[in-house]
Amino acid sequence: MKLFYVILGATPKGRNTEQHDVFFGIAENVYDLIKDFNEFWKEAKGKIHMDAYMEVNYIDGYEVKVVPKLAEKAEENLYFMNLGGYKPGVFVELHEQILMVGKSLSEITRRAKKTDFYKEMTFKNSESHIDDKYGVDVDDLAKVTDLLPKKMKEKYSIILEKNENSTLENEINIGYFKLKKPKI
Repeated sequence: MKLFYVILGATPKGRNTEQHDVFFGIAENVYDLIKDFNEFWKEAKGKIHMDAYMEVNYIDGYEVKVVPKLAEKAEENLYFMNLGGYKPGVFVELHEQILMVGKSLSEITRRAKKTDFYKEMTFKNSESHIDDKYGVDVDDLAKVTDLLPKKMKEKYSIILEKNENSTLENEINIGYFKLKKPKI
């Protein structure tokens, strides 16, 4: 089984523009998650597509593995962070999403302040939610395991194995992906 990180897109009834949300799921293939996408975003009434997806294999020097549910708690966890910020003259809130391994929310927040996005999105009168600084805020921050659908949380655990020499990579797939399982 594999951990997938997916950006879903849809224009639910009553909305003027396409909306996006993030989805984390466990399956053998990303297209095996179609039913879960529809349960997750019921307001889209099945009119959902993927704008990006990634099989999460390696983050911050750790191999990411999915195993049958374990009772013990992990010392380090995989965190998802959605940073938001503004640039002068750009009429939109910009976002960068990051996966990080750490021991606590406070550690991950401190590390977020060191990212290029955080440094580049700093200007006066653009308020932040981090320590009353300017320019960027953490819109969302959570353990990935907390974002999984309940049935997946009950069945699987995410294990992080330290391996600085791993050759694993996270292949990022970007584009407009219709939610029809491809014929193989």
